[in-house]
Amino acid sequence: MFLRVDLSSLSIQTQSVPQVYAQYGGRALIARLLLDEMAPGCDPLGPNNLLVIAPGLLAGLPLSSAGRLSVGGKSPLTGGIKEANVGGNVGDKLGRLGIKAIIVEGLSTRDESHLLTIRSEGVELHPAGELRGLGTYDTVASLQSRFGPDIGVLAVGPAGEMGMRAAGIAVTDDLLGQPGRLAARGGLGAVMGIKGLKAIVIDDTGAKAPEPHDAEGFKQASRRFASELIESPKTGRQGSMHRYGTAAILSVVQQIGALPTRNFSRGEFEGAERIGPEQLREVILERGGKIGERCMGGCVIQCCNVYVDAEGKPIVSTLQFETLALMGSNLEIDDLDQIACLNRMCNDLGLDTIEMGAALGVAMEAGLASFGDSQAAAQLMQEVAEGTPIGRILGNGAQIAGQVLGVARVPVARGQAMPGYDPRALKGNGVTYATSAMGADHTAGNTIGARQASDPLSPEGKGELSRNLQRIGVMLDMTGLCLFARPPVVADPGLMVTLLNTRFGWTWNEEDLTRMEDEVLRMEREFNRREGFTPVHDRLPDIFTNEPLPPHNTVFDVPAEELARAVEDL
Repeated sequence: MFLRVDLSSLSIQTQSVPQVYAQYGGRALIARLLLDEMAPGCDPLGPNNLLVIAPGLLAGLPLSSAGRLSVGGKSPLTGGIKEANVGGNVGDKLGRLGIKAIIVEGLSTRDESHLLTIRSEGVELHPAGELRGLGTYDTVASLQSRFGPDIGVLAVGPAGEMGMRAAGIAVTDDLLGQPGRLAARGGLGAVMGIKGLKAIVIDDTGAKAPEPHDAEGFKQASRRFASELIESPKTGRQGSMHRYGTAAILSVVQQIGALPTRNFSRGEFEGAERIGPEQLREVILERGGKIGERCMGGCVIQCCNVYVDAEGKPIVSTLQFETLALMGSNLEIDDLDQIACLNRMCNDLGLDTIEMGAALGVAMEAGLASFGDSQAAAQLMQEVAEGTPIGRILGNGAQIAGQVLGVARVPVARGQAMPGYDPRALKGNGVTYATSAMGADHTAGNTIGARQASDPLSPEGKGELSRNLQRIGVMLDMTGLCLFARPPVVADPGLMVTLLNTRFGWTWNEEDLTRMEDEVLRMEREFNRREGFTPVHDRLPDIFTNEPLPPHNTVFDVPAEELARAVEDL
């Protein structure tokens, strides 16, 4: 069913899913709903923007790594469509409750906060003034005390309540039950916070997994999928993802000279080993933290960690590559404890560590703090928490920070901060940043895994490479599958077709799957066209085409015709 929540009238409606939306889930459903129901030109922080929360097509089922959640709307950062993807325990809970999407519209009276509860026995809106101003950790703890420890929660922190464009939506996980996951990108936390929705509680007590159309066929496909993940040298028990988590990527990105360092002025960091995967694993194990844990039920990869302090008290779960890059090397901070504390501040305030890491890098370039000074970085974060003028500038993201502070090197595409891969040394990602409707978002088409087959420094073939990986990104985001679980279904798309057909009774083939992937990319481009985007916007800021990046001293020189291949026929 669709669950429609109007914050202007404080009303809730349930709706049977119209047949036209039956084959859409997650990111695909978001694109279709936004095109169908939103008029062009609306204010992202106004009443007419929709916030759509949609699990993937395979949510709630006994299938490894398929419980990720999509959150979407018009982005306050980019001015275009945005889907932010997040792990944790909410996606599967919504799948088991039979909720295909939560569609939030309207705007409550200023300074009011509301709580939405979704339980088997009903759905309700409650006043939540007592939660207003709380960080996400205290918000979740309060809600768990009230509704039980096994609930799933989506919540915004003070940054979202203040409408800061770097704000994300915190989500609980199965690891500590804390809000350690963020639907971080695009400023969607500001959309939720400004609407007056502080948190959503999901309680699936008594709910059962959906019944597949062909239960035996689905079970066999699910077992094959899990077996291939377990046997994979990357995702199996001895694989880098299980042993190190996403931090394993840092060594690779450092090696190819694409690791953002000192506000994206270099591609290598002298302190990389001190914040790298081996050091992270060693510190966590020495202190009694956790390695090789899962954020969602049933995941066989188990790539998560719990980073603890010297006394063994948890600081954050999970400390990931993007945070190590943007809050670490990008700021020239080489101390894991300091990065973890900045990570926790972001989680508690409900902020994207990518966007904030980039904004802090811009602030350091402007002289508001020295590179490498973690204490000064924490003080700037406190300004954000207090909503001071400088805090609001930084909390609204890297682009606004650069404009106000007069910094030329601002690492953004379509107004959104770049993740931990400099596009001058990983040019395929540069194509994705420039051409994806999502802007600078590596999950929309990350080419790091293709570095051995396609020279990351060469512009040749990067348009087609990005296009193919953008298709894969859609497939994962519409089904709820984790990015790290993609190898079996990329190697054999027929396996994904089998999972979908046995789940729903469809008769898809691989061509139908590709058709849907391209349809979603077209819908997202169409949404942005209606908002005034043209092919002229399919580019990176001049600094990346003009300023060489050490150590390879390369620029982003992918020609326009190659960029066009990434969006051909879209």
